[in-house]
Amino acid sequence: MKRITHVLFPTFGVAALLATAAMTTPAGAESVASPPEIAKPQIEVVFVLDTTGSMSGLIQAAKEKIWSIANSLTTTKPAPDIKMGLVGFRDRGDDYVTKVTDLTDDLDAVYAELMGFQAQGGGDTPESVNQALRETVKDLSWSRQSKDTYKVIFLVGDSPPHMDYEQDVLYPDTCKSAVGHGIYINTIQCGNNTDTTPIWSDIAKKAEGRYFRVEQDGSAILASTPFDAELAELSRELDETLLYYGTKDEKQALLRRKAVGGDMMAEAAPAAAASRAVFNASEAGAKNLFGKQELVDDVTNGRLALADLDEEALPEPMQKMTPEERKAHIEKMAGKREETQAKIAELAKKRQGHIEKQMRESNLDAKQTLDHAVFDCIKEQAGKQGIEYKGGPAL
Repeated sequence: MKRITHVLFPTFGVAALLATAAMTTPAGAESVASPPEIAKPQIEVVFVLDTTGSMSGLIQAAKEKIWSIANSLTTTKPAPDIKMGLVGFRDRGDDYVTKVTDLTDDLDAVYAELMGFQAQGGGDTPESVNQALRETVKDLSWSRQSKDTYKVIFLVGDSPPHMDYEQDVLYPDTCKSAVGHGIYINTIQCGNNTDTTPIWSDIAKKAEGRYFRVEQDGSAILASTPFDAELAELSRELDETLLYYGTKDEKQALLRRKAVGGDMMAEAAPAAAASRAVFNASEAGAKNLFGKQELVDDVTNGRLALADLDEEALPEPMQKMTPEERKAHIEKMAGKREETQAKIAELAKKRQGHIEKQMRESNLDAKQTLDHAVFDCIKEQAGKQGIEYKGGPAL
């Protein structure tokens, strides 16, 4: 455990793990009628991030912390459906003004875009904050349901917006639009630029959000533990249980998506890889783990009859198997997956305990950190949408 001085997003830490539903239906067997599903909370989060040269430390920290943020969002019950988006912005005359990743439940895709961000450009103090906010509110595929969906933007940066650009929609109009669509905007100011503070505060106030300030190089807790490497390895083993079906092109696309996740984690910090393992093994992380047309999940949960698939639609190694061998292979992968998920859940608890112990020994009061403040913000805003979070953030 160490306190670091370059962090982007407030780290929420490792959430308590909710293992995915036990797989009890034998492959190929008739499915039993399930009880009506409880409506899942819907959560949509977009990070709008200044990527100019002064933000290098915070961008690096974002790459280490985004999975912890996702994990904290899973702690409500029933497990929520989570979508994330990402908007990087600079200024006119830079390599780009905005770089947008739309809302998606494929968090690996969001992470891939984040990994590509580098702090460059800028120079003059104001940036294209107005354009970034306008595109985030107007152009992303937000849910139309405001009542039951927690929709939130975190604007992170250190400079005020240009207010002198022609044909620019100014932030007061965008804030009004955000409120009309049920979207909160929370602002996190990095550093102590006195020109930024009143505008960042005003944006949050006008969009029913909250304003926070951190030092230019950040202030949060980076938790590295002895369990990270093993969790990362278990994440790789969990990925190995994924089997995809469909046309040749569909299967190739799904396998490429799977490979992206594995390649990213090979380059990621151990703590980030560990947090991804915890998220993917949770019920809320199932969509990110499986994607579409994942054979083991669809068969064992009764959504697909193995016998109904043409041979060409099966994963290549299964095409030469007999029906009995295919059934046995699905059951084997399901058993391995459930076992791996259980191991991840156990290690996640040990990791959480280790972090809490290190915090006690360092005499660091979690309630005084940005982690706790931002979690309180989410807790309050999500509560208005009927999504209940109890206690504080898991660090």
